[in-house]
Amino acid sequence: MSLDFKPDLGDFFKEETFRDDFTFKNSPAAIARFPFPFDRDDYMYSVNMEPHAPGRPGSVFEKTFDVDEHYVSEMIDRAKVLAEDPLRCQSLPHMTLAGWDLLELIMDSNARDYPQWFSLHKNGNQWHWINRPLGIDQKFTFLDESTLPYGPMEYITRQMQGDFSLQDERDGNLWMDAGMITTQADWSLDFDVGMNFMEWHAPVPLAHEKQIFDRALKFLLKLQNGAPVRRFNWTMTVNPLLDTAPETYPKWGPTKTTLTQDNLGSKQHLRVELQALFRLPRSNAIAFSIRAYLGKFEELVTMPKWGRRLHRVLRDIHPDIATYKGFIRNQPAMVEWLAKHDDGKPTSPGWWPTPE
Repeated sequence: MSLDFKPDLGDFFKEETFRDDFTFKNSPAAIARFPFPFDRDDYMYSVNMEPHAPGRPGSVFEKTFDVDEHYVSEMIDRAKVLAEDPLRCQSLPHMTLAGWDLLELIMDSNARDYPQWFSLHKNGNQWHWINRPLGIDQKFTFLDESTLPYGPMEYITRQMQGDFSLQDERDGNLWMDAGMITTQADWSLDFDVGMNFMEWHAPVPLAHEKQIFDRALKFLLKLQNGAPVRRFNWTMTVNPLLDTAPETYPKWGPTKTTLTQDNLGSKQHLRVELQALFRLPRSNAIAFSIRAYLGKFEELVTMPKWGRRLHRVLRDIHPDIATYKGFIRNQPAMVEWLAKHDDGKPTSPGWWPTPE
């Protein structure tokens, strides 16, 4: 996808920006389906895995991959990031087959789940893919790289919200040997590519002492094709900036010093990652999708339960976690702002906004 294409926004997709003037915002419908990550009034790092099965209608769990109102604008932003830094997409030579696996998984899923936007027609290895919102009409030969403008992983992930990494399984471990990473929360594909599971999770505090990652790795090595799993992760971002990579820290790092009680509600965003893991059929690799959602504090507190709970979670969170997630500096200001939206009432279990 080039930067000069003309997307079809239709009546659903929004024209917005995730940089410069930051026109991103969530519609009321998007706020109501926001994947709020806290199912109780406190937080401690955990694996929190569950089957990635179809969920509540209208929620971000309903389909295999969630395509929402921000789709076209996020794809434009991804193209800009890749134009500035092509190393945000890398695939070691032995991962090509895994890239084809991922391409098939995404095309099959989106054509099934969103037939109004995507179509896939197969005649043996002769495939015809149509992406209507992005104006793509591509005929190609499955498993023949020469028939696509990019390698298979790059081709399809240029058309998908969220990041994707591909893990090769060998020596009783998982190795991050390919990825499309342009919306990450302060980590670098160029640094992590080729690392194993324990190496790329090394910076996470407290979890290693609790052997969380030892259990997670054992679990993932047993992951079966056709039985994907999912989990939440979260952090904080000032401004609705998708690209918060170490490589661009000089651009976004200083924004952490710009918060005041007057602008915090509009500038401070809860950034939630809906992460899903799929065992791939031909390569036996694991595909890891990392879909990022951004919610302004002023949007989230329109759901009273979330306003109360976010205040309590951030007020009582362990300092090491606040430091790791990069908001220890602004934690007091966040808690002060959120306190106005916590009336002290009890909250119901679970992350859904109602019952309160």
